[in-house]
Amino acid sequence: MAGNLFVVAAPSGAGKTTLVRMLLEQESSINLSISYTTRHPRPGEQNGREYHFVETPEFRAMIARQEFLEWAEVHGNFYGTSKKWIADQLAAGRDVLLEIDWQGAQQVRALFPQAIGVFILPPSMEELTRRLTGRGTDSPDVIDRRLAAAQAEMRHVGEFDYVIINDQLAQALDDLRAVVRASGLSFGAQRARHAALFERMI
Repeated sequence: MAGNLFVVAAPSGAGKTTLVRMLLEQESSINLSISYTTRHPRPGEQNGREYHFVETPEFRAMIARQEFLEWAEVHGNFYGTSKKWIADQLAAGRDVLLEIDWQGAQQVRALFPQAIGVFILPPSMEELTRRLTGRGTDSPDVIDRRLAAAQAEMRHVGEFDYVIINDQLAQALDDLRAVVRASGLSFGAQRARHAALFERMI
């Protein structure tokens, strides 16, 4: 397969969504995987853009047909990644990025061991607390639960190939772009993309 599969995970508040959005704006060759979900669209969301919105019976049928690369139930709603779409994109030589949690990353690696894992860390627990509190959308109890969950998630950082500490956003974005660019220069990626050149020269 010529395409690279990037799996980006992080605890809530580490800045993963912002980093991924900025990366995709600057690296147009990367395709963001659009997940399926049973939750209802929020105002402004469009089917096929933020998510593929489906009803729970259809999602369960897709599970039964083993159509998901990974799936999970979160706060009463299901989320899942299409296995066929990922495989088709990679086979066509396109790079794909998955923005998921560490559990989803484990499921992905089981089927795509060549996936490139990137974990985003906050610079400190104090800064993570400040970011979560600064959102102004959660109660103190919810923030405490998010912090506890974040600590549990960060214990899995060793399962990933690369770790980016998001202290300064611009530097963290440069680091993420460096991972993407270096991965595109691997022997396997270059041989697949320039097969004729390798055939003539090696």
